[in-house]
Amino acid sequence: MIDFQTHPDRYRHWSLEIHGSLAKLKMGVQIEYPFKEGYELKLNSYDLSVDIELADAVQRIRFEHPQVKVVEISSSHEKVFCAGANIRMLASSSHPFKVNFCKFTNETRLGIEDASRHSHIKWVAALNGLAAGGGYELAIACDEIYLVDDGNSAVSLPEVPLLGVLPGTGGLTRLVDKRMVRKDHADVFATLVEGLKGPKAKAWNIIDDSFPRSRFGETVALRVEELGASVKDKSGRTGITLDPVTSTVSDEGIDYEFVRLVCDKEKRTASLYLTGPSGEQPSTPQEYQEAGDKSWILRFLRELDDCILQLRFCHEEIGLILLHTSGDIDKLLEVEKNLFAQRDDWLVNEIILYGARTLRRFELTARSIFSLMGADSAFAGIFLELALAGDRIYLLDDPHAPVEIAIGPLSAGQLPMSNGQTRLECRFLADQGKARQLAQEQPRMNVSEAFELGLCTFLVEELDWKDDLRIAIEERASLSPDALTGMEASLRFGGAETCDSKIFGRLSAWQNWIFTRPNATGEEGALVRYGQPEEARFDWRRT
Repeated sequence: MIDFQTHPDRYRHWSLEIHGSLAKLKMGVQIEYPFKEGYELKLNSYDLSVDIELADAVQRIRFEHPQVKVVEISSSHEKVFCAGANIRMLASSSHPFKVNFCKFTNETRLGIEDASRHSHIKWVAALNGLAAGGGYELAIACDEIYLVDDGNSAVSLPEVPLLGVLPGTGGLTRLVDKRMVRKDHADVFATLVEGLKGPKAKAWNIIDDSFPRSRFGETVALRVEELGASVKDKSGRTGITLDPVTSTVSDEGIDYEFVRLVCDKEKRTASLYLTGPSGEQPSTPQEYQEAGDKSWILRFLRELDDCILQLRFCHEEIGLILLHTSGDIDKLLEVEKNLFAQRDDWLVNEIILYGARTLRRFELTARSIFSLMGADSAFAGIFLELALAGDRIYLLDDPHAPVEIAIGPLSAGQLPMSNGQTRLECRFLADQGKARQLAQEQPRMNVSEAFELGLCTFLVEELDWKDDLRIAIEERASLSPDALTGMEASLRFGGAETCDSKIFGRLSAWQNWIFTRPNATGEEGALVRYGQPEEARFDWRRT
């Protein structure tokens, strides 16, 4: 099990300082504390341990320091911002770890962009030195990028010419989709090992500006002040404390309070059990504030978020998630109605936004997902959203144990997918009128109504339930995991694309494939031979 729980008091690679409405995040990677032995984190290069701290900092700024308007990201190392992901770490890691590491790192950068877009927090990358590969990708996730102009410092994406792979956290896509760099300029930039220095990088819109070292700090500080003045007033807000997520780990899986993961290693399946709220839940902004991170919705989301990460990194051979839910549908819907009604409050808004990010992390996990709506299940509100995020829904038709499902108010657009659509819109691409009607009416349905509306894949009679599920599970487990990963990523996100969905679609296809090619990771591949006397040897055939 990997410990994704940390705190600024325990950071080894970052420091977080709060100065009123300004947060300062400084990267100072300690080379002697890598995620695992076998490499040193030189030149502020990062691995999973570094990014776990960054992800924690981004989350804490949003929940614990809601008065923050601007975050300035810089380096505490002289003349180096960040050399990107540690190459020795990448070369020595398993294929699944490399891809999951890229996913987690990119989700952290998406969290930065989400905070800018929805929480009115501006992010400034103050590059006081070299920013290469993932270091520039961190910068490009920010709203503005400033580079010191000292004759040596440069920004670069050297993965293609140096390592035979691609920038792993969306650098190419953000270059043209977000910063709108001309494709010819982007082509040159992405094939230059040495990258570009201040004047040309500014001219090509790869950075926003560059300043001499003598006045770099002063000029960036003035810009940060200007950005802060442009953001709406946040004074008077009081943050909540995020305590560590706790769990019990066993050979069978992981137990949290509201989430339980039970793994069957032989069948390569995992049953994910989700439990709804009980007792009184907050209904006003003041009550949410008083509850802090103890409200059901926030505890559940944080547990599910951690569980997804454990599943990705620590259970690589699990290929199929079987989703089960239990609880009181009325209470689930009541929680969601209260969230929707109070969504203008900053804390309630952050909880909803976190719910959206967690749902996206769930459906972007390379696992098949079958939702099993059996007796005593509670697929309503966010639990139904999780079902719609998956690949198939099996609904039990048993008159002696009637099943109900219900659409909640957050399904109307508060929990968007990576492509910007709701899951109802994506499900009914051919009938957007139906999607809008269901989101507006939020019906509570019996099995026949749900099946007729198209909200389940199979309506299964009680006598056939066990056999039909057994056959479906065995069939799925027999298929190539590589083919399934590509298939699911292609089918789950129909319709229009956004920068976010492009990044993940390309990560699932391109980087997943390139990381297994001999030109990158073979014995004579560029990633493996990096830093050695022998040059990489390529198979020059194009495919």
